[in-house]
Amino acid sequence: MTERQVVMITGGASGIGAATAAQLVAQGARVIIADIDADRAAATAAQLGSSARARTLDITSEASWTAALDEIWATEGRLDVLVNNAAIVHPGWARDLSVRQHMQTMQTNCMGAMTGMMLALPRMTAQGFGHFVTVASMVAFLPYPGLSSYAAAKHALRAFHVALALEERDSPLDFTLVYPGSTETPMLDKESHFDALALAFAGTPSLPEVVAEEIVTAIQTRPAEVYLPPERGAQVRSLGTDIAALDRYVTDSVAVGMQKLQDRRRRTSIAP
Repeated sequence: MTERQVVMITGGASGIGAATAAQLVAQGARVIIADIDADRAAATAAQLGSSARARTLDITSEASWTAALDEIWATEGRLDVLVNNAAIVHPGWARDLSVRQHMQTMQTNCMGAMTGMMLALPRMTAQGFGHFVTVASMVAFLPYPGLSSYAAAKHALRAFHVALALEERDSPLDFTLVYPGSTETPMLDKESHFDALALAFAGTPSLPEVVAEEIVTAIQTRPAEVYLPPERGAQVRSLGTDIAALDRYVTDSVAVGMQKLQDRRRRTSIAP
């Protein structure tokens, strides 16, 4: 980085968020690690040194967002980049999950990021610069079995992000969407307990550090979209608009994914 940027990362205490924070700090940025898990956020910030600090944030709460942004502007004077990375997952067949679980997924994974963008937008516009980086998912195009409401939330979040970017195309702000595939995070560990998620294991999961490297590069270059892995971008876009082709893909891939999932369980002593 050529300047000491101020970056806020939601869900920054672990997984992709923590890996991104580490790489940004290494490049000279000041990073606010925002997470609902205050203890874990503090531990992650402590590991990264004085250029990182923790901030408790419930992304489903407008008041929590407002307090966090007020503090950033009071202490840092600005925010260069908001990385909306925080998400939750309730894995399993849609029929086995409660309506409350589906609603919580939508509220967190879609409305949580939307709330942060809406509250940061006027502040960034007033300061004359800012960059929204939305960590979506390949399931923003591919509605995987076992991740019905998670995929729905990412679909909706992508649509909102794109619409907002179009509305603000003449503003001083930048917008980037990042679509990781399966990534070795605590979320993937949780998914490995559910046979319904076999499809998520058909490929080789990325390491969070690899995803983080792409996010850091995107902060520097500010592209509209980043696919991980890049070569899958065209395929997922095509499948997402062709239900018959998607049906064939799921049928063909589930058996492969189940075998890999069973192998993973044997290696890690995980029972479904």
